[in-house]
Amino acid sequence: MGRKESYEAKTEELIQPLIDAHNFELVDVEYVKEGSDWYLRVYIDKEGGITVDDCEVISRAFNEILDREDYIPDQYIFEVSSPGLLRPLKKEKDYKRSIGKLIDIKLYKAQDKQKEFTGVLKAYDDETVTLVMDNEEEKTFERANLAMIRWAFCD
Repeated sequence: MGRKESYEAKTEELIQPLIDAHNFELVDVEYVKEGSDWYLRVYIDKEGGITVDDCEVISRAFNEILDREDYIPDQYIFEVSSPGLLRPLKKEKDYKRSIGKLIDIKLYKAQDKQKEFTGVLKAYDDETVTLVMDNEEEKTFERANLAMIRWAFCD
């Protein structure tokens, strides 16, 4: 496990009890470099959506834990955010809640001479994702070939 992954795992471990205490869902944790700055981001959600006040409550409480634990030696910016409507499917629970929903995918390598598909998520496993297309045709995609997978939103 690399440095980035260990910071993310430690953050998940430390923040989960705080998230649970507020009846929120921990969607994701990421430690990423953008430009010259490092960011530690925690994405939370709840039924009906997350408010700015919800994010502030978690941010203030977890800042105290970050100061006490001091497990990231780099300088970084800590943020708590809603995952947004266009968040990618990453975890098992994301896939499970998306069964029957309209999904957009982008592939690394073209399949049937195209790289972008939209369809209803019918099934998934560790290796594949199956969508039902507009014409009722089922298409199965290798998860290793997925550059992006998220809920589709029509304009």
